Amino acid sequence: MDDEVRLNKYIADSGYCSRREADRLIESGKVTVNGRVAEMGERVTSKDKVIIDGKRIVRDEETILLIFNKPPGITCTTAEDDETNVVKYLNYPKRIYPIGRLDKYSEGLLLMTNKGELVNGIMRSRYGHEKEYIVTVDRPVTDKLLRRLTNGIQLSEDEYAKPCFAEKTARNKFRMIITQGLNRQIRRMCEKVGCRVTKLKRVRIIDIELGDLPVGDYRKATPKELKSVLSRIDD
Repeated sequence: MDDEVRLNKYIADSGYCSRREADRLIESGKVTVNGRVAEMGERVTSKDKVIIDGKRIVRDEETILLIFNKPPGITCTTAEDDETNVVKYLNYPKRIYPIGRLDKYSEGLLLMTNKGELVNGIMRSRYGHEKEYIVTVDRPVTDKLLRRLTNGIQLSEDEYAKPCFAEKTARNKFRMIITQGLNRQIRRMCEKVGCRVTKLKRVRIIDIELGDLPVGDYRKATPKELKSVLSRIDD
């Protein structure tokens, strides 16, 4: 394919890093195109030789999007020194990385991709994409508890959990929909209202649902799911 694309997208499509990180590499002079230092905003094709730190970067034309049911104990990192990292667990034949995070002791829906722009398109908090969870806590779920959770909570001096949706589904369980991605957000929200999360399972991101996918398994996104995600990416 010889269609020109922006260099940062070419790098992101290779799975090397996100577009934003690619911009930083270009700006710092670490990227060369056909033997010369690359310039911000330039366009390249598959015929061009793009090098980063001595390694040739080849754009992957295939967009990979995996729906994974992450088990507890698996860490959403690509760090080689972490034996519990999700990339090692999946052992997928192409380089992929997680879209966002699901803390080590939580389970459920995690998206994996080889495209940096998918990460940005889905996870940037300003887009307000919905994420749905099933939350089990160590005390009975009351109307008062749900009101406190859904009205918004000051988590720290500079972090505020916005108002959200929550609905009781069992004695100690409720369904929750948030549009932010603060670190350990739901666990911290529950701690603020006097309860502790004993199980946290993500079941939906935007319109992609976990469904009955077994724990530890993954599947490729359907064409409809992939199209929906791609439609949310900035040009």
